[in-house]
Amino acid sequence: MTFTRGLELAKQGGLDLALVADNATPPVCRVVNFGKLIYEQKRKEKDQRKLQHAHKVKEIKFGCNIDPHDYQIKINHAIEFLDKSYKLKTSMMFKGREMAHKELGFGIMEKVVKDLEGHGIAENTPKLMGRSIIINFNPAHH
Repeated sequence: MTFTRGLELAKQGGLDLALVADNATPPVCRVVNFGKLIYEQKRKEKDQRKLQHAHKVKEIKFGCNIDPHDYQIKINHAIEFLDKSYKLKTSMMFKGREMAHKELGFGIMEKVVKDLEGHGIAENTPKLMGRSIIINFNPAHH
């Protein structure tokens, strides 16, 4: 229908004529309550932002001679992050002569992978990069 006819209809209903697709020929308009349209658009944007935090990466660092209690606390934090849909990076830095006992570090990192099973999926196997071992996890419930 013509623009003037659409505007008449909108005024009769106490509503507004909103442009929906301006690049179409002819341009597409809809008779709507403008306030409601704006509200719904803002709502959609807000919901989109809510889902975006999944891209944040949290990091947890382990030492190679970590106390069992400290280890458990760090694992609990890791589980918390993964359950909140964050990506997780776990790393272990070797200091000084600790490089002589890399097998201890690999043992701990293997245990981390096993303990986070069900909460997160390891992107890769534990790898030695320079003086550190790094494993990345993605949340499991996607």
